[in-house]
Amino acid sequence: MNLELLKGKRVAALLSGGVDSSVAVALLVEAGIRPDLWYIQIGPDRDSEEYTCTIEEDLEMARAVAYKYQLSLQVVDLHKDYWEQVVDYTMNRVRQGLTPNPDVMCNRLIKFGVFNDRVGKDYDVIVTGHYATTERDGEGRTWLCTSPDPVKDQTDFLAQLQPWQLQKACFPIGHLRKEEVRAVAEREHLAAARRKDSQGICFLGKIDYNDYIRKFLGEQPGQVIDRKTGRVLGLHRGLWFHTIGQRKGLGFSGGPWYVVEKDMKRNILWVVNGYDPIESYSDHFQIVAPHWLTVDPFEAGLLLQGGDGVENNVTVKIRHTPDFCPARVTRLEDGSLDVHTERPLQGVAPGQFGVLYDLDKHRCYGSGELRLSV
Repeated sequence: MNLELLKGKRVAALLSGGVDSSVAVALLVEAGIRPDLWYIQIGPDRDSEEYTCTIEEDLEMARAVAYKYQLSLQVVDLHKDYWEQVVDYTMNRVRQGLTPNPDVMCNRLIKFGVFNDRVGKDYDVIVTGHYATTERDGEGRTWLCTSPDPVKDQTDFLAQLQPWQLQKACFPIGHLRKEEVRAVAEREHLAAARRKDSQGICFLGKIDYNDYIRKFLGEQPGQVIDRKTGRVLGLHRGLWFHTIGQRKGLGFSGGPWYVVEKDMKRNILWVVNGYDPIESYSDHFQIVAPHWLTVDPFEAGLLLQGGDGVENNVTVKIRHTPDFCPARVTRLEDGSLDVHTERPLQGVAPGQFGVLYDLDKHRCYGSGELRLSV
């Protein structure tokens, strides 16, 4: 997006305290835009002393940006909303044996959802520090497009946005690579210039994910069985502590071991042994209830409806990775998508989001939850 187009518009910038959102603000100011800065407070449960967060450090960095550019900074507390919506979504999916992505839903439900309901409705544009771009086509439609940095590209985290949310979004650093963002931060002497990127799930801070799951769901021991031999290797503490494709943390000798299935009815964790075993790969899965960002590509004629001999070539991601895999997709009668990838993908886990792109890996069509084909 040409930032010059934002002049005269009411702009809200979400500032996390990290280098990416700090540079996004710096680029706005450089273009003559003076946004209002907002820090969204979510964090873990503050009533529990066991759970700590980096909120004070984040806020210190955010205040430094506001002071440097003489911009207003306000804190909006969406802690309750986050826990009622995103945390509930996460726990419900985990309880079902699925692999959820809370950061995807945080963008849709909180950053561009509840925030807009409470604050953003008074602004024309909501700015974030995501590595993504947008563009308009000849018909005036807004498309979510990838960043030139394939490692940092975050379109997969944004692929559940509603069309109106995408139209209101602006990603000033989306055209830059990470090293270029760091260079801008150094040039501007931003406090977060050398701050490490945050890792893990946004609401956990420094909390261990398994400890958090245990707090809500407890433990439910069951057998771990070698799929090839039928040999019982030992016990797991709960299927929700594991995900399809997992290799680390299983704790059995003679490895490596890979998780290939979670049998929720019998409470069995199925694993296979070996380095890169074929059983941990799949080239066929379905995407249920696909959500389209701009238009339904089948209705718009970008993809054909299906039938004998019809092959729709796209690229797909199944997790946050620089890897885009070519695939063929067909729409089934119930609206779900049948996907055959060009090569087998490791660790296809139900509950993950499958994200569809055009052949050029440029425009993102949308996403939906994965289910393994039977």
